[in-house]
Amino acid sequence: MVCLGRICPDMLINGPIDANPYSIRLNSDGRTGAVAAISAQPPESFSASLLRSLLLLLLLLQSDTFDESCESGGMENENETNTEPVEAEVNPWEVSGKIDYDKLIDKFGCQRLDQSLIDRVHRLTSRPPHVFLRRGVFFAHRDLNEILDAYERGDKFYLYTGRGPSSEALHLGHLVPFMFTKYLQDAFKVPLVIQLTDDEKCMWKNLSVEESQRLARENAKDIIACGFDITRTFIFSDFDYVGGAFYKNMVKVSKCVTYNKVVGIFGFTGEDHIGKVSFPPVQAVPSFPSSFPHLFSGKENLRCLIPCAIDQDPYFRMTRDVAPRIGYHKPALIESSFFPALQGDTGKMSASDPNSAIYVTDTPKEIKDKINKYAFTGGQDTKEKQRLYGANLEVDIPVKYLSFFLDDDDELEYIKQEYGSGRMLTFDVKKRLIDLLTELVERHKRARATVTEEMVDAFMAARPLPSMFS
Repeated sequence: MVCLGRICPDMLINGPIDANPYSIRLNSDGRTGAVAAISAQPPESFSASLLRSLLLLLLLLQSDTFDESCESGGMENENETNTEPVEAEVNPWEVSGKIDYDKLIDKFGCQRLDQSLIDRVHRLTSRPPHVFLRRGVFFAHRDLNEILDAYERGDKFYLYTGRGPSSEALHLGHLVPFMFTKYLQDAFKVPLVIQLTDDEKCMWKNLSVEESQRLARENAKDIIACGFDITRTFIFSDFDYVGGAFYKNMVKVSKCVTYNKVVGIFGFTGEDHIGKVSFPPVQAVPSFPSSFPHLFSGKENLRCLIPCAIDQDPYFRMTRDVAPRIGYHKPALIESSFFPALQGDTGKMSASDPNSAIYVTDTPKEIKDKINKYAFTGGQDTKEKQRLYGANLEVDIPVKYLSFFLDDDDELEYIKQEYGSGRMLTFDVKKRLIDLLTELVERHKRARATVTEEMVDAFMAARPLPSMFS
């Protein structure tokens, strides 16, 4: 705590300045000796108001708070405990905090995915709704009803999703949109384009171009292992594909979005390099069929449906604003919640923290150890208390993971009832989850082992897909 001699904050702002204020000593509260001394002769134009501002700035730089003896307008103590809840941060590059999805829907301006739309998907496809639809994992949308209207009239659409390749292997959170996209492709029998944004990760993660390209191909193997139909699927990396008609659409989008607009949407600052500011059109234009002339030549009115996590919504808010101005339909979206980290439901799994995630390369032992050691539970800390009080299912990560991947609705409901009432222990729930995830990961490993470099080349070849709507 410091005070400039006898000068208090209100004096700095409103009061008189000593006759010789240019030689002052800053004393530190609770310490002896001078912190700093300033001696200077003022220039003739040096005004008293400017001096007051400079002295106040010095005070702020040297102390956490004003001296309690200064009676007016002191700063709040920075060391006091902040009791305000931390607001969730959700953007394409960061997800943190406790997320209120209802507030997020209001903030982003999308719509809640209701049961009537799920029933309509069931009716139009003659397939049971995917577990991610039934359980509300995909919970929000933009214009899904228009896609279904068009499909019901006999008009086709195409799917677009993507992956930013920043890690060697995918974790389970990365698999969620691809598992759901495969369901949509199979159910509606429509083509799919998958964008690998190796350029984005090169710029955001400080990876070399070569490393970003390598990771894109490795991630493509995991994506192919999800079982996509090669006769309906085109996978591309930005470094390899961007150009021609794709680049023309990027320029059209870029001309429609001001710098102020892109800063308002994405929060770029003066410290961000121009590569980041120029990237959004790259992710926008796969929404337009003319970006893929080898697939959709003569089909410029084809609609696009984008399955993605809701943190990607800002890209497509921008895209939907621009699309009608350059002659395209607005892309429709179906958006998912986040797959939570093992440590708790305050964000999503992160590739930067291996202990927060289950990877598709994890061994059965690693899966067991991670769940037993890191999975946050709502169960009680003793068997007796658990029997008495039961578990808090709202915060229990094993139950949340089971809600994603346990297809049997009856079994999931049984576990919730037994565990929530105390008749089932945390150990039993974790064991069921370990068995389930081990089976899922081992199945994925077997599928990935069959993916060759030649298969990757085939999926990523820019080629016609003559049977894509069959």
